[in-house]
Amino acid sequence: MNTPPSPPEAERTDGSSVQIGALVPLTRPGWAEAGRHLLAGLELAVHEVNDAGGIVGRPLELVVRDTAADPQRAAAAVDEFARLGVAALAGEYHSVVARAAAARADALGLPFLCSSAVLDALTEQPTEWVARLSPPQSRGWQFYADFLLGAGHSRIAVAAQPSVYWASGTRILRDYLAPRGGTVIELDMSALSPTALCDELVDHRATALLLLVGHPEPAVPIVKSVRRDQRLAEIMIGAPAGQPEFAEWATLLGDDSAGVPFLRYLPERLSPLGARVEKALRERLAEAPSFVAFEGYDTVTVLADVLGSHGADRARTAESWPRVAVEGTRGQIQFSRTPGISVWQWAWTPIQVVDRDPAQPDRFRILHTG
Repeated sequence: MNTPPSPPEAERTDGSSVQIGALVPLTRPGWAEAGRHLLAGLELAVHEVNDAGGIVGRPLELVVRDTAADPQRAAAAVDEFARLGVAALAGEYHSVVARAAAARADALGLPFLCSSAVLDALTEQPTEWVARLSPPQSRGWQFYADFLLGAGHSRIAVAAQPSVYWASGTRILRDYLAPRGGTVIELDMSALSPTALCDELVDHRATALLLLVGHPEPAVPIVKSVRRDQRLAEIMIGAPAGQPEFAEWATLLGDDSAGVPFLRYLPERLSPLGARVEKALRERLAEAPSFVAFEGYDTVTVLADVLGSHGADRARTAESWPRVAVEGTRGQIQFSRTPGISVWQWAWTPIQVVDRDPAQPDRFRILHTG
């Protein structure tokens, strides 16, 4: 592995702590609620590592930068982290932003454990520097397609905005559903109003509508419009990207927030470690933690294990991905090379399809597991 030169010692910190650079969307247009949960998980794990003695006696320190869903801002933050001498990078929720950060981390020789972004092509070329905890989009969205077919849906409309992430999701769904008798109807939300979308859904005789759009705009107006259209009383609304996971969804949509199936990366039952962390995260967030908070916790748990075993040397951290075997909140975490995936991948992240219970919208129902 070619190791880029380390930054000059004059630009390093004083060495009293081991630093991890954290990329988190904390302001709009980033999904700030997801960022808040991600940061809560990262911070809780850092706190617990330090309570247990730190990294070989040195405190672990989180250096946080807000990406605000901006790829250029994330790339600039990676440059700054490299100058600061951080041992590794963690975090990021938005796939397009994580892709920019991963490319920069690869170029600089900075280990990056991506917490929550799913885009399959996180880097253009295979890299030793980047590993990922969340499942690749192809695995999760094919799982969601199986759920759709099992629920009897074969004419599926996608309300999509222009984005590499949404285009990738549409392609995965189409490629998976077509040989199995499913049809994907793509509706461009840069050209349609929510009302015009309803007319299209009627014309195409769609039985399911998937929201491949930003939250809260235009996802919330679309849901409200579809729910109020009597012609579409039987249509299922779905959101594979997970918009209904967060409390803001229920706050903005009320009763309309329920019955919208989405992907969630949690096991059917939490382990004792997962249950303990769930309780601590709930106290920290003052609400139920999302799967994104668990992803944040697991990210630091893995990095602390690697740094404790191999020191803060960046090249040795990157070389250690295939030797990781760490108990996380959602199962045993190990990385491998997955065909078609350019980064080290946790291949068996748990996946569920869940929705908010119409009888009790603050409660989730598990609809499909694998």
